[in-house]
Parts: sequence; C-alpha cells; structure tokens
Amino acid sequence: MKTTGVIRQLDALGRIVLPIELRRTLGIGSKDMVEILVEGNSVILRKYETSCLFCGGTRGLTHFRDKVICSSCMKELKNL
Repeated sequence: MKTTGVIRQLDALGRIVLPIELRRTLGIGSKDMVEILVEGNSVILRKYETSCLFCGGTRGLTHFRDKVICSSCMKELKNL
C-alpha cells in the first residue's frame, strides 16, 4: 500500500473529504460509487466497478435475476 501523505479529520458524522487530486488520479467523479473494504486494521476505499459474480471480470456483463455475470461464465453455466 502506498502512502499519500494526505491526512484528513473526520467530521461529527464520521465523514471525510477525498482531495480532488486523489479523485482525479483514481478517476472518481462526484456521483461515482466508492467501495469500502477492511484489510486487517486498514480501511480501503476504491472506485466501485460492477463485476462478474463468479470471476470478477468487468467485460461482457449481463444482469440475471439481480446478479451480474460475464459472457464467459454464462457460457460455462450453459455447458453444465
């Protein structure tokens, strides 16, 4: 993990502001979804991208019964 040297204080509601430089670097826009992960004692924020339920791929996605599946995994399921 790379440190940025940026330190921010939480407000009374537990919120922080991500500096514009970080948002630009990560391609995060004002209405984009951000995923929150915990790894050990670290909190990780990353831009949320829809991905395949099975393989995590982000290309050729299809929605099926409120789930997202890529075309490769869909073909594998058809062959079962």
